[in-house]
Amino acid sequence: MRTLERISTFAGNTFAIWVVLFGVIAFFLPEGFTWIAPHISLLLGVIMFGMGLTLSLDDFKGIIKAPKSVIIGIVLQYTIMPLLAFGLATLFQLPPEVAVGVILVGCCPGGTASNVMTYLARGNTALSVTITAFSTILAPILTPALTLLFASKWLPVSAGDMFLTIVQIILVPIVLGIVVRLLFHKQVEKSVKALPLISVIGIVAVASAVVAVNTDHIATTGLLIFSVVILHNVLGLLIGFLLGKALKLDYPDQKAVSIEVGMQNSGLGSALALAHFAPVAAVPSALFSVWHNISGPLLATWWGKQNK
Repeated sequence: MRTLERISTFAGNTFAIWVVLFGVIAFFLPEGFTWIAPHISLLLGVIMFGMGLTLSLDDFKGIIKAPKSVIIGIVLQYTIMPLLAFGLATLFQLPPEVAVGVILVGCCPGGTASNVMTYLARGNTALSVTITAFSTILAPILTPALTLLFASKWLPVSAGDMFLTIVQIILVPIVLGIVVRLLFHKQVEKSVKALPLISVIGIVAVASAVVAVNTDHIATTGLLIFSVVILHNVLGLLIGFLLGKALKLDYPDQKAVSIEVGMQNSGLGSALALAHFAPVAAVPSALFSVWHNISGPLLATWWGKQNK
């Protein structure tokens, strides 16, 4: 078990390398990864079940302990990124499917990696976990509603179908994970350190599959999409931090909110894009997965070395 834990820790610490490496391999050898695409929803469900295993009821009590910071984090999560996505899609005059893909990832909740990045940045990790938990639980309502609001300019959006998909691949697995943790607490505690390995394998597989089924689109428009993705992420991190500061949050809370806002659940974006739109709509999510696993560790390392 200890060997598995070491492997899991190593995989988590080198997450960005594996995403980039397998993304490049999938681009040049797509036939080795296209078979994964039909199973993306299942993979995401497994990842979310793992997230549920790491959550406890105390994580949801954070809104009682620090309601201001939690509410600010959730509100900024579901306003900054969707608005930025809409603005960038309009400014760069993106093709309809790509525009919807950018907006879709912007309307997703925060990613699970944000909790680790907040810890490394010496931010308020408890706050980060609480914001992630609540923003994910709210995703079945807010993600379809915001996607309908901002993306219907480009393509028809079925908010009802998206709601059902998110309930199936996000809400149900997380609730099951929480229940299993409550019923088998001791057993879960013994195995929870191995969960990062499962998450890394799952997210790397999702990103690689999306790259594999979109090699032609990436070859022709990849640079444009990647530029938009970088701007989306960097502006989200910056604006999240500045608004946290303007709203007089503590410095550790500012860092937590910034990372929560800027790091999205790109796996969910990929799954929804493939389920409800054209495959190319999943490209922004795949590239976001690559980029925010580079920018997140860089920012966390810089913040972590500061004296404050």
